[in-house]
Amino acid sequence: MSFRLGGTDGVSVAAAGWARVLDDLGHRVVTVAGHGPVDRRVPGLAWPGPVDPPDRGELADALADADLVVVENLCSLPLNPPATEVVASVLRGRPAVLHHYDLPWQRERFAHLGVAGSGWPPDDPSWRHVTVNRLSRVQLAERGIDATVIHPGFDVDQAAGDRAGTRAALGVGDDQTLLLHPVRAIARKAVPAALALAGALHAHYWLSGPAEEGYRDELDRMLAQAPAATLHRPFPTGAADAYAAADAVVFPSRWEGFGNPLIEAAIHRRPLAVHRYPVATEIAELGFRWFPADDAAPLARHLARPDPGLHDHNAALAREHFSLARVADDLRRLVDRW
Repeated sequence: MSFRLGGTDGVSVAAAGWARVLDDLGHRVVTVAGHGPVDRRVPGLAWPGPVDPPDRGELADALADADLVVVENLCSLPLNPPATEVVASVLRGRPAVLHHYDLPWQRERFAHLGVAGSGWPPDDPSWRHVTVNRLSRVQLAERGIDATVIHPGFDVDQAAGDRAGTRAALGVGDDQTLLLHPVRAIARKAVPAALALAGALHAHYWLSGPAEEGYRDELDRMLAQAPAATLHRPFPTGAADAYAAADAVVFPSRWEGFGNPLIEAAIHRRPLAVHRYPVATEIAELGFRWFPADDAAPLARHLARPDPGLHDHNAALAREHFSLARVADDLRRLVDRW
């Protein structure tokens, strides 16, 4: 259950991974959200939020046959507080996993909710808390909430995508460098830094996600003044084709609860230019080899003379630490705690 499911945002992608694993473990999975292609839609859960919160009876009915409810970020960030209040009320005393990607005090506009007694995130003896990084687990512990870390899992055995067909659909020539920025367009994703890198590389810049959080006008202005040719459009087909089409991936975000492109770039054997936000630094400790997002020269040298060994190294780390098989082991242990 979440605000929205079934999209290309990080929460939706990670939630789909959990659903796949739980199904493989023999559970029947039902999706509930305010937006998206879900099994049961409860409009009041949506973010951006509707005028009215979800009706308590409507939500209870949607969850009536659930033995365990996995709440994806809906009880983590106060994006639709009335919805969170109703969800917490309905789930009191019931087995639930609160799956946290971000926590309020990790966002400047919600920092006031980091104090004791704020009620964020809600808690109950029947629930288990899961974070996608160690940093959040420590911060929850400081506030009296015990949590387990389960990193997101990925299909590490995906076949290579269609490079030629996707580039043709995008109108990008064989001799043109394509830099993929696979994110929603919001301020913390650092679009100006990505555009600067594209300009320095003389590359086409491809932003794949929609503008959100009132960012449309600023984005339009930046793209109009960009130092590189720009594309702002979703993946024509799937993520595998998008990564296949790209020559490199840029990910200069100032903050992410995790950051799926860190692992997706490794799986799809693409060089990654990244800003070392706190959780990226945590993941880098595993040994990933990345390029700086604020200095084009190292990535330019790699593109001129690609090093297959770098991709072998990163792909092996992704397989070892971020496979769906590893998530299955983690979820089996978590569910067995009830």
